[in-house]
Amino acid sequence: MTRPLAIFRRAAEGAAMVLGLGLLAVICLTWTPFAMVLGPLLPQPIGKRIGRRAIQTGFRLYVELLQLLCSCRFDLKALDELARRPGPMIVVANHPSLLDAVLLVSHLPNAVCIMKALLMHNLFLGAGARMARYIVNDAPLPMIRSAIAELRDGARLIIFPEGTRTSAPPVGPCAATAGVIAARADVPIDVVVIEMSSPYLGKHWPLTRPPQLPLHVRVRHAGQMHIATADAQRFGTDVRDVLARALGTAPETTGHAAINEEINGHG
Repeated sequence: MTRPLAIFRRAAEGAAMVLGLGLLAVICLTWTPFAMVLGPLLPQPIGKRIGRRAIQTGFRLYVELLQLLCSCRFDLKALDELARRPGPMIVVANHPSLLDAVLLVSHLPNAVCIMKALLMHNLFLGAGARMARYIVNDAPLPMIRSAIAELRDGARLIIFPEGTRTSAPPVGPCAATAGVIAARADVPIDVVVIEMSSPYLGKHWPLTRPPQLPLHVRVRHAGQMHIATADAQRFGTDVRDVLARALGTAPETTGHAAINEEINGHG
């Protein structure tokens, strides 16, 4: 690539990054004042239903704008297939980027996330998350009880078992929390794998560094796990095994939970 073309490409990637982050900020801030007013006023069942639909709609719009304006390419057919399934659902995924929750929520109706307490007071996300009755992870027992109650109400629970963005690819240590919730609620866990052409917005990626474009992101369904009560505490080891195998790199440990679907590597 000649120097002028390289300079132009870097400038275009920087502009796309600024536009993409700016669009997300605008969408979140547009909904924030409505959520701040409606959240305390509406009855909880109505408020959380409207709140979740608003967040899904906003994130869906954001994903479409990224494809239209920012040279992003998303393959999210696996999420559309999950969205067509009736009833409660637990969806767990690896966590390579800050975009992960946006992608999952944008395509899963009535989704509820387990969030860090700090995010509940975030300028961009806090009011909307509170109205949608997202679950805070600061106290384990209340968190588990809230998650089970949401599942009994038909929600789709999204959990990143690593607890934070992946620090050591392909997947970091995972907590057993989702397994405990699944066993107590008697709801299977659907495991999805998020693959990206660039580690953009990953754990060690500076917020001001643009990605190489086009950015390709694919979400695949890696399998379904039924968790018995006796197996719940070792779920962290099991799901890490499942995720690593689906990403093409198996860890040293071997999982024990039953997988209903064959786990494929990169295709």
